[in-house]
Amino acid sequence: MVEFPQFEQVLAEIKKNLKGFKAEIKAEEVGLVTESGDGIAHVTGLPHAMMGEMLKFSAGVYGLVFNLEVEEVICILLGAHTSVREGDTARCTGHIMSVPVGGKLLGRVVNALGQPIDGKGKIETNQYRPVEYPAPSVIDRVPVDQPLQTGIKLIDALIPIGRGQRELIIGDRSSGKSSIAVDAIINQKGKDVVCVYVAIGQKSTNVVSLVKRLEEKGALDYTVIVDAPASDAGALQYLAPFAGCAMAEEFMYSGKNALIIYDDLSKHAAAYRMLSLLLRRPPGREAYPGDVFYLHSRLLERAAQLSEVKGGGSLTALPLVETQMGDISAYIPTNIISITDGQIFLDTNLFNAGIRPAVNVGTSVSRVGGKAQIKAMRRVSSHLRIDMAQFREKQSFSLFSSELDKETKLQLNRGQILTEILKQSNFNPLPVAEQVVIIYLAVMGFLDSLDPQKVVMFENKFMSQLKIEARELLQEIEETGDYNADWEAKLGKFTLAFKEKFKYV
Repeated sequence: MVEFPQFEQVLAEIKKNLKGFKAEIKAEEVGLVTESGDGIAHVTGLPHAMMGEMLKFSAGVYGLVFNLEVEEVICILLGAHTSVREGDTARCTGHIMSVPVGGKLLGRVVNALGQPIDGKGKIETNQYRPVEYPAPSVIDRVPVDQPLQTGIKLIDALIPIGRGQRELIIGDRSSGKSSIAVDAIINQKGKDVVCVYVAIGQKSTNVVSLVKRLEEKGALDYTVIVDAPASDAGALQYLAPFAGCAMAEEFMYSGKNALIIYDDLSKHAAAYRMLSLLLRRPPGREAYPGDVFYLHSRLLERAAQLSEVKGGGSLTALPLVETQMGDISAYIPTNIISITDGQIFLDTNLFNAGIRPAVNVGTSVSRVGGKAQIKAMRRVSSHLRIDMAQFREKQSFSLFSSELDKETKLQLNRGQILTEILKQSNFNPLPVAEQVVIIYLAVMGFLDSLDPQKVVMFENKFMSQLKIEARELLQEIEETGDYNADWEAKLGKFTLAFKEKFKYV
């Protein structure tokens, strides 16, 4: 008989383990799907499920607990709703809805769950953050006093935005809202500001164009794009801004500055309304649920400028809202106007008249004001605001008068020049020093002798020459944030010489 020593050793080891074996009974909650349809699943048998918890269904799809009823929980499905049917089982995961965060996401396009959709491979990160998180307390915040430059002359001069602010961009469809937001992202290059762009209910082609534009401008390297297109389920469109906010918050709490764009919250509110009606929640005004105000307030309140004790980071929010026929008194626009720290209102009539960006200065406001401007910009913009107000007043009266006095003609001419100066093409943000110089020349009367039709041509040529021959004037503003009498004298001398040389009279 042949002996197998190794077999005897294995057998002895098995017997030894069997002696120490103790049978344990482990209880597990398994829920049963009683109803499923339109992306909503009703599950019984999960008495310990938590609000906002992730459930895993036997089909492999995840759901998010949205309603806690006496006999059942109701969840929204985060995947193909046709894969979950009546009779399927569901289990609690014990995890609150979270998304991946951190520097690994920069330069990537992800969906509302933080999964990459740009074809660049998996995102290797072990950092996660809950999509729902309390806003910083009043004690943890400090007043907004640091500018966040958009690179757009009209906004940086008249409707300044500060780090930690929430500034609404509102207007009709195709009035230039997204262009302003993209310009703000492009202008953060080299300024150590991380950007997050959340596209809600947009066409996929628009997001592809956005990615290409940011790549061309070198802005994608510090930007995360969260895309929940119109083809996605309502649940993902609802989650997208909260996921984007969680990604941006990670940078804020790490002591960095972040900018987040919500494009747009009108579609987000519509997605939430759809989910609420499917959940049979009572409808209110315009069929929106009663907590639609809380929906956006708890999202936008997470933007803040933190104190030094909390790291000194900031999160600036630029929510976009689409209006119908310029009606800012509709339900969602008025809600968000009351939450934010001001609004930039885009007028379709101005847009069609060729005045772009089509910002209506009369109905736009920043509640932070000059506190979020460098000294030089604050000085020139005070003159600009007065001149523009006088121009609008005189312009309306001049329509009914055939003869105008010399002072009125001067103010009308200067107003036309200022209007031309404040025009700016898309995706061409300007450094703040260049903005200060050209606005200074306009408000101080250096351009009064110009034909308004030649203002743009003058500006382009003037700035090119200034960068070559008197770069130190721009550098002084960049370094000190202000200018002095010596700077004014040098700029005035340079301007007069330039006008004489190139025959601008």
